[in-house]
Amino acid sequence: MAIIKIPKTQTVSSDERVRPRDCASLVAQLSDGNPVARRWAARDLTECPEGTTALLERLKQEPDISVREVIFTSLTRIGHFAAVLGLVECLHGEDVALRNEAIDALKQMPDEVAPVMHGMLKDTDSDVRIFAVNILESLRHPQVESWLIEVIESDPHVNVCATAVDLLGEVGSSAAREALVRLKGRFPEEPYVQFAADLALRRIDED
Repeated sequence: MAIIKIPKTQTVSSDERVRPRDCASLVAQLSDGNPVARRWAARDLTECPEGTTALLERLKQEPDISVREVIFTSLTRIGHFAAVLGLVECLHGEDVALRNEAIDALKQMPDEVAPVMHGMLKDTDSDVRIFAVNILESLRHPQVESWLIEVIESDPHVNVCATAVDLLGEVGSSAAREALVRLKGRFPEEPYVQFAADLALRRIDED
């Protein structure tokens, strides 16, 4: 019987964590050609708030989905004001996946996002204002209702108001009644706004 020689399987270690773990080295490793090294660096930078800027810069160019996920996780754990601002900036980009990931990350940071929410709801880009309302859905902050009332009272864009009135239908109280009535008057020719506002008013009356 012929003897079949089985080649030895080469084992390549994926643990790139043996490299230096100081903050400067971790920042440098974010540009490593090996995604495993970048992933470990992004994870360990959680302990280095000063690495926030580097994480945000890497996020804009990172092609590996698993590395991006770790970067988002690290940014939410760091919770630095700069991290919040960087994630908000992602909402202005053309990368749909990046925008959605940034929205999910911001939803996990209610206390950190609250100070910038008013600015987001006043952004010159109506899409960003809609994203802000979507973030409010998960924010669970005591000012959610008052922010939504302000939106339906003053935002000129019907789609922003429609998104806000949808959420008010879930979280609104009697405090939102007058604003909902005025919203109907602001957009009398918009069937969906009329429907959603009436639905919210009925729910409030039933509570």
